[in-house]
Amino acid sequence: MSNQELVVLGQSDGTGACCPGLLTAPLDEDQAVELAKVFKALGDPVRLRLLSMIASRAGGEVCVCDLTPAFELSQPTISHHLKLLRQAGLIDCERRGTWVYYWLVPEMTDRLAGILTRPADGSRPERTAPAGAAS
Repeated sequence: MSNQELVVLGQSDGTGACCPGLLTAPLDEDQAVELAKVFKALGDPVRLRLLSMIASRAGGEVCVCDLTPAFELSQPTISHHLKLLRQAGLIDCERRGTWVYYWLVPEMTDRLAGILTRPADGSRPERTAPAGAAS
């Protein structure tokens, strides 16, 4: 076991980027729980398609009435998927009359991108041989 000090994301000296990547420092427990909810929301093909349809929409927002026909699912099922995307912080919405309009929350997708992006200098931690491996 190494004596290397582990810096936990969110507990640094504040000199790093606002969204340190996975190659920068390990996630703390709260961050892992929060991110797992976001990745779980993205782990469903219907929700991933919905997010893509919302994010790529000209004008930045889309009515639920334009999303539902793209799927062979009931309106309540689509609404459930949209609710999970909202709870994960990926989209937001506003009711206008009888329709609900959705838009992407770019701060969340930027955060995910920052977490998954390698450092600009291309550096990454060195690989070490597995315990018990011949050298």
